[in-house]
Amino acid sequence: MNFKTGDKVVVISGKDKGKEGKITTVLKKENKVVVEGINMVKKHMKPNGQAAGSIVDMEAPIHASNVMIVDPKTGKRTRIGHSTDKKGKKVRVAKKSNASLD
Repeated sequence: MNFKTGDKVVVISGKDKGKEGKITTVLKKENKVVVEGINMVKKHMKPNGQAAGSIVDMEAPIHASNVMIVDPKTGKRTRIGHSTDKKGKKVRVAKKSNASLD
């Protein structure tokens, strides 16, 4: 999976199709990402010593295949490629504009 925390992505399928947001968490083993403001669900919190019970809105993980990275130059969705920079370090690049993502 080529996503990192802080990447700006757009949802390409599902109930939130077309919405954009930043990745807050990457779950590599499950091949999922958590995007801020996307795939909102209600979680029932049990009461504990300090707080009363309540219903909280939170983001649920979404499968990585349902999001695409946003190209920094054009603002449209794009795939991720890899290349090396002048120092020989491997970097991620946007396939459409060849702009660096790192």
